[in-house]
Parts: sequence; C-alpha cells; structure tokens
Amino acid sequence: MNQITRRGAFGAGLGLLATPSILAPASAQTAQQIAIATGTTGGVYYPLGGALANYLTRGIPGVSATAEVTAGSTANFQLLGANRAQLVFGQVDAAVDSVRGAGQFRGRVVPTRAIAVLYTNRMQVVTVADRNIHSIADMKGKRISTGAPQSATELFARRLIAAAGLDIAKDFRGVERLSPAESTNAIRDGKLDAYFFVSGIPTSAITDLGATPGTQIVMVDHADALANIVREHGPVYFAEQIPAGTYPGQTTPNHQLSVANILGMREDANPQLVTQILNILWDNREDWARVHSAARDFSLEQQKTTAAGVPWHPAAEAFWKSKGANLG
Repeated sequence: MNQITRRGAFGAGLGLLATPSILAPASAQTAQQIAIATGTTGGVYYPLGGALANYLTRGIPGVSATAEVTAGSTANFQLLGANRAQLVFGQVDAAVDSVRGAGQFRGRVVPTRAIAVLYTNRMQVVTVADRNIHSIADMKGKRISTGAPQSATELFARRLIAAAGLDIAKDFRGVERLSPAESTNAIRDGKLDAYFFVSGIPTSAITDLGATPGTQIVMVDHADALANIVREHGPVYFAEQIPAGTYPGQTTPNHQLSVANILGMREDANPQLVTQILNILWDNREDWARVHSAARDFSLEQQKTTAAGVPWHPAAEAFWKSKGANLG
C-alpha cells in the first residue's frame, strides 16, 4: 500500500496516531485526529482536501484534521480499509470495487460508505499536436502514461484502453505510471506521447502543459467508447464535454467520459462526527467553490444514491434528507 504524505499546512501539522480512531472522544490534552486522504498535488482532491481540513479543525472542538497527499482513489479506499484514513476523496468506480473486494482490492472488502457526492471527474486524454494522436486507436505504438499506481486514473485508463479495442500489454511502445505533473514534464521532454488523467476541471498539470510556449495541446476524444465500457463495468461512467477554452490552446470541445466523486467514510464511523463534517462542509460550500471551481457542483441535486454507487452512511442519508435532497 502506498504511504501517505502529510501536508501540515492544511491541518494542525500533527502526526497521525498509530491506530487512529474516529470513535473515541478527544481528551483535553490530545486532539482527535482525522486524516483526509486526497490525491496528487497536481489534481483537484488535494486543494479541496486542504480546505476541508481547515474547516474541520476550526469547526469541531478537539479535532485536528490533516490533508494527506496520496496516489489517488484506489489507494485512498485501501487506507480507509486499514483505518489509516478516516475521510477519503474517491471515484465511484474505485469505491464500488472496494465494497465488492474486486480489482485491486483482491477479495479484501472495505466497508466504504458515501457521505456526499461531490463533482464529476473527467477522463482527460492529453497529448500535443506534433505527436499526431487524435483517438485512442492512434496511440497504438506510442509511449503513454496511465496514471500513478493505485490511482483512479490508472483504473479508468486501463478500462478505457480495453474498451477502445487496444491491449495494454502489447499495443504500446511504452506504458508509464506517472503522476499528471510527471506526465506533463515527460511530454515536454519528448519522453512521452500522451497521458491519461481523471480529475475535475481545470487541473493545474494540464493547464501548465497548454501554457508551455510553442506547444499546441490536444485533448483526445473518446466518448465513443461509452457503450463498451458500460457493458463491461456497469453504468458508473457517462459521456460529457470539456468546453473549448478550458485549457490554454484548447480550441474545440473535448468529448470524453466521466465518473462521479464521493467523500467516503467507514460504515462504523461515528454518526455524530459524520453529521458534524457534513454540516461544516455544507455551511462552507461557497468558500469551497472559491478554492477550486469543481466544488461549484457540490449541490443537493448531486446527492443521488445511483451517483454515490455505494451505500450511504446512515447519518449522511439522514442529513441529506433533512436538507431536502431527493436521494432517489
């Protein structure tokens, strides 16, 4: 399992307990610690998680919350299963695998429960004009990155590649497992032809690539793979568009596939704490949207059982119903 990296600037800067628990009350001397598993620094989970850590540390007496850098969704649900993170950001496809004990969870079921549906994560397939890639099929024989190990990008990318009719083991000159920032640098250096990154929009690593002098960014369309990927993995994926102008030099809409994000906790999470977290996050939602525009989609309308993909934590279900959400 990947190690998590503490970023104390987003919390109280305190270390994780060896056996953290969200069930025991905090004493006057020891702050109750909440580790929030986010993602890489080039994505959207990380800044949103940092802000959330601040809200919780300020808003819940006796609590110190800290945002942690991780590889992404799959690693986050593994950390949740090991009780090394108490609150996690994650994609619904990885969440579903965690409760089923499927895929990278290898029969180890995680008691993941949704507490909120956040925003849409867009699969972004990124290249530059001189690599002559305009479809997933055009990647055959090229050097690609499928995202960091144990990330939701890697999970989604491998499924998309298969849905497009390519064999990841045979059809590429090279397959790297890089973070978005590393992938951007590798394309600049001529060591990579294209990369996959699933995230809210815009994301800083792709913005940086588009802003590179002398570079013409290309966002590869792949929405035509929807039927194949849904046939194999179920209706957790759906087609969307990234509008033209989202990134520097992006002149046309990008027809791509998406998946929802959730905030997750364990089934045995303290109901009072779950309610406190949601109250604080809901009260700070306008400020959260100023941290990153992806959080503008955090709304009552998003709180759907089908979108969550996994069961609700009972306290979260009660919270959203009290706010008037139609969970469906």
